[in-house]
Amino acid sequence: MAVKIDHETYISEELNPSAGFWIKVKKCVATLNSPYQKIELIETEAYGLALRIDDYWMTSEKDEFYYHENMVHPAAVALEKPRSALIIGGGDGGAAEEYLKYNSIKRVVLAELDEEVVNFCREHLSVIHKGAFDDPRLELRIGDGKSFVENTDERFDLMMLDLTDPFGPAEALYGIEFLDQCKRVLGEHGVLSMHIGSPVMKPKVFGRIVASLKKVFPIVRPMLVYVPLYGTLWGMATASVRTDPLKLSKHDIDSVIKARNLKDLQFYNSSTHLGTLSLPNFVISICNDDSFKPISLSEPLNEFGLDPAEHAPVRVVTNDGSSN
Repeated sequence: MAVKIDHETYISEELNPSAGFWIKVKKCVATLNSPYQKIELIETEAYGLALRIDDYWMTSEKDEFYYHENMVHPAAVALEKPRSALIIGGGDGGAAEEYLKYNSIKRVVLAELDEEVVNFCREHLSVIHKGAFDDPRLELRIGDGKSFVENTDERFDLMMLDLTDPFGPAEALYGIEFLDQCKRVLGEHGVLSMHIGSPVMKPKVFGRIVASLKKVFPIVRPMLVYVPLYGTLWGMATASVRTDPLKLSKHDIDSVIKARNLKDLQFYNSSTHLGTLSLPNFVISICNDDSFKPISLSEPLNEFGLDPAEHAPVRVVTNDGSSN
């Protein structure tokens, strides 16, 4: 929600019914209503150009590496020689750009439902995708990523669910039925990465997504990263049948980074790999709480407040007592 205070414009975003945050903006650079969603490019003072989809901040020029590097590298470094990756969503190209840093990667398939998102980001957010859409190793497939996974006979070493939050059509991609299809596509040694929300602001959502992953995969490793554009501590996770990023030592990780000639890393290194996987006690408690049931067709998430349409309007009260 945009509000004006003393001729300055701020966009607020609700994190739960009791808390949220705001970002000061300079102007809206471009906006587009695709057949699927509202897409906006906002120029901000703190983060440069930033992408918003359906009133949620997605990524920005200045902080995208907090998200993309941690969604990609803890999983990819854990494999000896990853050759292929599948991204469901990820139309901004940031995840693809990170996978393509690996000299062993021969093919990245990006399955994005909304072609308008890809075209929009390709034009406006080159700082994020860095030309990944022109890399011959990238294969762009416009269409339903869920259907692609359910019907493909292909196998991938790495897979990322780079999704919007779990409401509406996206919710099914967080459920155990779809995660079981992801496990099939990955095989025994492949690794899935996905974001799982905030354990601080939405612990129930976080706990139920972790429960869903644990129902399907023997090895599930939640991670915590503060993502500035998201306004809170954010959860991500890797999941696999056999591959465990937590088993790597600092020496192992440093050796892999050097051997694969990984460059231009602004966040990820051997210390952050181990640090993001080291969970505080309150998060461990959420992950081990059996009251959080896996998301499924028979037990959907149905969490109020995930849909921005359910967010409360913001009223700003100034020091003199006036409001707008």
